[in-house]
Amino acid sequence: MSLNLHPSHASSVPSSAHFAPGAMMSMTPRSKPVVSLASPQAQAATVWPSGDVTERQAIIHGLSQVKPTISPKYFYDERGSALFETITRLPEYYVTRVEQSIFERHGNSIAASVGADSVVIEPGAGNCEKARALCDRLHSTEFVGIDISTEHLQEAAKRLSDVLPWLRVRAIAGDITEPIRLPEDLPRRNRLVFYPGSSIGNFEPAQAVHLLSQMRAMLGEASDGGSLLIGIDLPKPVHILQAAYDDASGVTAAFNRNALDHVNRLIGSDFDSQHWKHRAFFNAECSRVEMHLVALHDMRVSWPGGGREFSMGERIHTENSYKYSLDVFAALLREAGFGQYQSWTDDQDWFAVIHARP
Repeated sequence: MSLNLHPSHASSVPSSAHFAPGAMMSMTPRSKPVVSLASPQAQAATVWPSGDVTERQAIIHGLSQVKPTISPKYFYDERGSALFETITRLPEYYVTRVEQSIFERHGNSIAASVGADSVVIEPGAGNCEKARALCDRLHSTEFVGIDISTEHLQEAAKRLSDVLPWLRVRAIAGDITEPIRLPEDLPRRNRLVFYPGSSIGNFEPAQAVHLLSQMRAMLGEASDGGSLLIGIDLPKPVHILQAAYDDASGVTAAFNRNALDHVNRLIGSDFDSQHWKHRAFFNAECSRVEMHLVALHDMRVSWPGGGREFSMGERIHTENSYKYSLDVFAALLREAGFGQYQSWTDDQDWFAVIHARP
C-alpha cells in the first residue's frame, strides 16, 4: 500500500473561478498553502475565527452585497461533506444513479476510449468511490485526489489504498479553483483528469472555461496523451430538478444551512442556521437550478468588526447548477483547449459522460 498525503502548494494569485456560479459569486483564493493532511497538529493550532484574512474578507464581501452571497465551497466542511454523501443516496437525487448506469452500460467503451494504465487525477475527489471503480477498470497505478475537505479526503484516500493496494494514492488538500501543483514525480504520460458528477455546472460558464483550462494544463503537452473524463447534467423536466434540489426528507435543506455554521467558524459571525429556510428553484432563462437561504424574520448578523441587517424574506444566494446541452458544453470544451470529444448518455438523456482530448 502506498499512501502519500501532502499540501497543495497552491499559488496565491487571484482567480475568477468559484465553486458555484452566479456572476456575483466569485471565489477569492486563499493567501497561504493549505495545511498538509499529515499535519493534525497544525490544524489543532487554528483558533477562532479559523479563516485567514483573505478568506474572511472574501466571505464578508459576499455577505455585504445588496444581493448577499456565500460561495458554495463553504458547504464542504466535514459535516457538509457527509450530508452531501447522504444526498447522493436520496431517491430524488438522480445524478449519482444515472451516472452510474452510464458507466455500467458503457464502461467498456469508455475504458477503450481512455486507454489502460492512465494516471488518474480527480479534482473534488470527495469519498473517492467513483475513482475506485475507474482505477480498477483502467488498471491505473497512480491516483491523485484533490479536495477542499481535508479530513474527509484523508479518510477516503486511506480507504482507496486499502481496497486497491497496488495503486499509489496521493491526496492533495486544496481548492480546485486555484492552481494546483501536482507532485513533481507524477508521470506525464496518459494523465486522465476525472471530474464526475455534475460539479462543472456549479460554475458560471466563463468560470467553467477557466477551470476546464486549468484541467487542460494538468495534462501537459498534447503529445503526452492526456485527456478529461467529465460528467454533465443535461436539461430535463422541471419537477425532476425541483425534487432533486429540495428533497422531502430535508437533507438538502440541512446541507444548505450548514454553510452558515461553517461561515460562523471562519469569520466569527453569529448566524443561527435554524432562522433560515432553504429554497431551490429552476431559473429557465439561465438554464440553472438556484439555491438560496431565506431569512425567516428580521435579524442582525454580526461578525468581528461589522455585521449587517437582514429583512424577513431576504435571501442569501448559495449555489447555481447549470444544465448544459451537449452542443453548448462542447463549445466550452473547445474554448478551454479540448478539440475532440466522445459522449455517452442514459436512455432518458438526463446525464452525459464526456471523454475529451486536446
